[in-house]
Amino acid sequence: MTSTSTNTGETGLFETRFSIAAAALAGLCVLVAILFAWTGYQGEELLLVGTEMNIVNGMSGFMTAMFVAVVALVAAVYMEPGFDH
Repeated sequence: MTSTSTNTGETGLFETRFSIAAAALAGLCVLVAILFAWTGYQGEELLLVGTEMNIVNGMSGFMTAMFVAVVALVAAVYMEPGFDH
């Protein structure tokens, strides 16, 4: 019989510094996406920039920020630990 002794790096979402930072970035990007969608829907000025928003600009910013959030969340979940382990 053959046996294998391989270890898969089963790390959780909040067990490494990289995973914690990527999850925090994903959460921050979700908040930014909601801000873009809300200001675009209301037709107000974007905070700290002063750019007049409309619904098209708001949805464009929303989709871009949500894309970054999804990529960061996938990286936080599936990234294997590096040299620090």
